[in-house]
Amino acid sequence: MKPKHRVLVVALLMVALALAACQPAATPTPAPAGPKTLKVFGAFATPIEEPWDGVIHSALQEAQSKGQVEYKWQDNIGYAGDMEKVLRQTAEQDKPDIIFGDAFGNEEAVRRVTAEFPDIAFVFGSGLGPSEPNLSVFDNWIHEPAYLSGLIAGKMTKSNVVGVVGGYPVPEVNRLINAFTQGATEVNPDVQVKVTFLNSWFDPAAAKEAALAQIDAGADVLYAERFGVIEAAQETGLLAFGNMSDQNSLAPDTVVTGPVWNMTPTVQYIIAQVAGGTYTAQDLKDFSMYAKGGASLAPWHGWDQKLPADVVKLVQEKEAAIKAGLFRVDITENVPASE
Repeated sequence: MKPKHRVLVVALLMVALALAACQPAATPTPAPAGPKTLKVFGAFATPIEEPWDGVIHSALQEAQSKGQVEYKWQDNIGYAGDMEKVLRQTAEQDKPDIIFGDAFGNEEAVRRVTAEFPDIAFVFGSGLGPSEPNLSVFDNWIHEPAYLSGLIAGKMTKSNVVGVVGGYPVPEVNRLINAFTQGATEVNPDVQVKVTFLNSWFDPAAAKEAALAQIDAGADVLYAERFGVIEAAQETGLLAFGNMSDQNSLAPDTVVTGPVWNMTPTVQYIIAQVAGGTYTAQDLKDFSMYAKGGASLAPWHGWDQKLPADVVKLVQEKEAAIKAGLFRVDITENVPASE
């Protein structure tokens, strides 16, 4: 290469390096953001030990364990304005994305606060309908496994008298008792069903007392729609059915099975909606039924080996028919008669 050409090449290289030094450094492409962790608050009127609220609480704890939500809660809030105060304070100060809870006994309070905070998704157990734009409702539609429990009760009673202790004579409770009665009388037309309402959602001592009174009147199988009945059955050596959750651990030699409510399908559906920006007010009934995994019969815990084989077979066949959509349990919400 001739000297003058070599000088020209060196000069061009120096210019190129100078220009490169003046260019801004390349900005790295940011990593895609992960899914937002939603803020959720649970507002419960009763103590969390009460199975109805406990089921909701467990599903929200599960979501928190998966890293989907940041979950805070308050239980035993009660009524008479306390729920409204807690909800308004939480909405103003914590600004959660979702508030779950129970509105029974607090319907007006919940709906007043809901209307004031349209950017928060309110999801409440309620006997009434949803309200646009942000109040969805759900309930424990576990009448199907209540019917299956009734089949067992009707087959296993020796006195032809079974007892049920419920909270209030409201549609949500009535349909469970009526479904249980439907199952019992279907397999045993001679059975009598004694029903006692506590007019309380959580009073274990009163529930136990009511159950003992039914036992004195001849009942030898009990459906514990409310907490406290199982203790009475255990002390008297009788069979019982739990409610809302798997309650076998309370008295393994007493609790055969019972209707189980699973709130996980409802909770996961709402989380997906809010996270995706598609949340709308709606009735979430279907998510609490067998078809979507919201209802089931509690595990047998060995009782399938203790009960007569024909009873277990009958229950399993009816359960399979319900899951397949081939059999529907009646939804009857009138106040059940007590015999």
